[in-house]
Amino acid sequence: MNELVTGDAVVLGLRPARLPSRALAVVIDLVVVWAGYIVVSIVLAVATDSLDTAAVAAIAVASFLLIPVGVPIAVETLSHGRSLGKLACGLRVVRDDGGPIRFRHALVRGAIGVVELLMSFGVIACIASLVSARGRRVGDLFAGTLVVRERVPADRAPAVPPPPPWLVGRFAELELSSVPDDLWLAVRQYLTRMSQLDAGVGWSMAQRLAGDLAVRTGVPLPHDVPPAAYLAAVVNERQARDVRRAFGSGAATAGRSAPGTPPGTVAPARPSVRRPEVVAPQDARPMEVPRDAAEAASGEPGPTAPPASGFAPPA
Repeated sequence: MNELVTGDAVVLGLRPARLPSRALAVVIDLVVVWAGYIVVSIVLAVATDSLDTAAVAAIAVASFLLIPVGVPIAVETLSHGRSLGKLACGLRVVRDDGGPIRFRHALVRGAIGVVELLMSFGVIACIASLVSARGRRVGDLFAGTLVVRERVPADRAPAVPPPPPWLVGRFAELELSSVPDDLWLAVRQYLTRMSQLDAGVGWSMAQRLAGDLAVRTGVPLPHDVPPAAYLAAVVNERQARDVRRAFGSGAATAGRSAPGTPPGTVAPARPSVRRPEVVAPQDARPMEVPRDAAEAASGEPGPTAPPASGFAPPA
């Protein structure tokens, strides 16, 4: 993994392509290009048989510049760094900052590639790729580009830790429709990585995210709930609503009047099925908020967790 920092101070984790995969991609590209060049040369030789020697030489030079040199440049420009060989090997040419290449990048790579790939039979490119820390050839150095791997093994997404049992269902009445997706993503990333953070830093991040979430929902943050546990409980509630939305929940008593109510009064619908709950992974444990981290960050004793008696105080 190679870390690149963009102009916006964003760290990009890219995997540079090494010599074997790059060499295979170049061989595939050269086979296709030279096969097309030979076919075009034969056709031009037959078509220009009646011309003089100077015209034939000019056409030969033009065909060499257009096919073995111009076609790869055009393909890399139009495909944003993915030629046929790179597509087969799962590679792509990108800029040093991780962005897509443009015509000038492909032009520099193609022009220098004539020398280091065609005239030297790839010897210069192999030596430069072995010496470079990112496996770049001379054309990549002058163009400011990098060949990276696109097909990498997908890492298993870490599971969000479930909230404490005494918080499950407590925030069932929260309005979550106004919470943006980027805030949900930030909360999820914090919950999956909070064990890797420093205690004080993690506590301050949890307070900030919980405050943003409370502003979006319109309900103040409960004083008896730690911020990290509040975030986990709200995420759990959102997942439960997604489950209900996906699988549905029928209401058997919808539109019926409850006994003892005046005629014409419709009782509120009561769902006949039990509300589904999000099942946590087998290896996941209920999230525990360290009290020493809260005390270290705020200077006051942390909140005492209610006893695990199964009783949930009303919201």
